[in-house]
Amino acid sequence: MTADAILDLLVIGGGVNGAGIARDAAGRGLTVALLEAGDLAGATSSASTKLVHGGLRYLEFMEFGLVRKALMEREVILSMAPHISWPMAFLLPHEPHVRPAWMLRAGLFLYDHLARRREVPGSGRVNLRMDPAGPAFARHLQTAFRYWDGWVDDSRLVVLNARDAADHGAAIHTREAVASARRTDFGWAVETASGRSLACRHIVNAAGPWAERVARETLGLDDAPRLRLVQGGHIVTRKVNRTADAWMLQQPDGRIIFVIPYEGEWSLIGTTETPVDDPAAHSLTGDEEAYLLEAVNRSIARPLKPEDIVHRFAGVRPLVLEEGKGARETTRDWRLVRHGAGAATTVVGGKITTYRRLAEAVLDPLFPGTRRWTKDAPLPGGDIPRSSGQTAQQAFEAWRADLAARHGLYDPAIVARMARLYGTLAEPLLAGGLGRNFGGMFEAELAHMRDREWARTAEDALWRRSKMGLRLSQEERAGVEAFFGG
Repeated sequence: MTADAILDLLVIGGGVNGAGIARDAAGRGLTVALLEAGDLAGATSSASTKLVHGGLRYLEFMEFGLVRKALMEREVILSMAPHISWPMAFLLPHEPHVRPAWMLRAGLFLYDHLARRREVPGSGRVNLRMDPAGPAFARHLQTAFRYWDGWVDDSRLVVLNARDAADHGAAIHTREAVASARRTDFGWAVETASGRSLACRHIVNAAGPWAERVARETLGLDDAPRLRLVQGGHIVTRKVNRTADAWMLQQPDGRIIFVIPYEGEWSLIGTTETPVDDPAAHSLTGDEEAYLLEAVNRSIARPLKPEDIVHRFAGVRPLVLEEGKGARETTRDWRLVRHGAGAATTVVGGKITTYRRLAEAVLDPLFPGTRRWTKDAPLPGGDIPRSSGQTAQQAFEAWRADLAARHGLYDPAIVARMARLYGTLAEPLLAGGLGRNFGGMFEAELAHMRDREWARTAEDALWRRSKMGLRLSQEERAGVEAFFGG
C-alpha cells in the first residue's frame, strides 16, 4: 500500500463531535474520512435542547472551568454561524422554596463575568406583573431574572461542519457502518459494511452513545471507557411563551426545565434525564411526558394537556461514568481516552456548545505540527458581511433585509426561512428559481440537501436539514418522499 493511500485520520461517528473533528482536521491539511452508520446528526446531535450556553446550573456543582469554556464558545458559535444560531433571552422565575434570590443573583453575576461578552447582553431583575411575558406565568410567580444565552439549530450545525470538512478535502461517508478494524504496522485497516476498504494512521472514535461498544467490539480495545447513558426527552406543544423569551423553570427535585419558543408557532420543552441501557433508545416514555407536562404546568397560567403536544423526540446522551454520582451531578465536560500507543482515541461526553474546543483538544497532541484555524472561520453560509461595531445578529438582519429587497418577487416569509436555513448559500438558490413547491419546501432546496448535505430520505430533509416536518401535511410529506425515491 502506498503512503498516499493511507489516511491521516479516520473519524467514526457523524454527530457534532465527529463532524467538528473532521472539519478541523481537514482544514489543517490532513487527509481525513468520516464514517457514519446512519445520517449525520441522526441520533443525539439532533435531539438536544438546541442551546448554545454556558450551563448556568453547572455553577451549583462548582464546574467553573466548564462554564467559562462554554461561555467563550457561545460567543464563537453565535459569530461564526449567525444564520443558524442567535442570542436568546431566558426568564428564570424566582421560587424562594427552591433557591433563594441571593443565590440566583450571585450565580447570574458569575455567569455574566466568567467570560467576555460581545454577542449577548447581561442579566437583570424582572417584575412579572409589569413585563409583557408575565401573563403567561402562574399568579404566584411575581419576580424573575432575565439572562442571555444562545440557540442553535443542532442538526444543521453538524451538517455544516461536515460540509466544510468536505470543502477542505475530507471524504464524508454516511450510512456506512464500520464492519471491522484491525491493527497494522501503519495504523489501521478498516472494512465497512458495504465493502469499502480504508487505511489510516489514526482512528478517532466519536460514536457518541455507541463509543464504548465501538471501542470494545469493533476496535478490539480492552481499555474502552465506561459510559453512563441518559435519555433526554422533549415535547413540542402549542405556544406558551408570550414573548421571544425562553424560560428556565426550577423544579422541586432540583432539576430545571427549559421552555423555548420554537419554529415561530410552538414551544419546545425539555429535557428529562432517564437512565437507559440501550444507546439506540430514543422514544419518549409516558413517564417522561407526564413529568414534562407537570413541570411546566407548575409555573404557567394556562396548563398544558397531552392533546397540546404536536411532536415528541428523545436522544441518548453519553456521559462520563462517575461512580456515586447521579445523572444530574455527572459532568458534561469531555474526556479523551488515548488507547495503547495512541493509534486510536475515544471521545466521551462533551456538550454541543464546546464541540469545537473538543476537536482542538483531540487534534493538537495527535498532529502537533498543524495549526488551529476554526475559531474565526465562519461555517458555510455564515460569511455575512459585517461592519465595525455590529454584532453577528445585527449584521445578519441587515443582510437578510437586503436579500428580501433584492428578491422582491418572492414571499418575504420564504426568503426569511431560506436565509435562516442556508445563510449566504440561499442567494444562488433564490436566483436560480426554487422549482416545485412541496407545501412550503421547494425542489431547489431538496436538491441542495441531497447534493450538498447528504440527505437521502424525506426524514433527513424534513426533520434534520429542516423542521418542515412540523408544517407539511401527510400528502405534502409524501411528495418529499417521492422526491427522494421513497
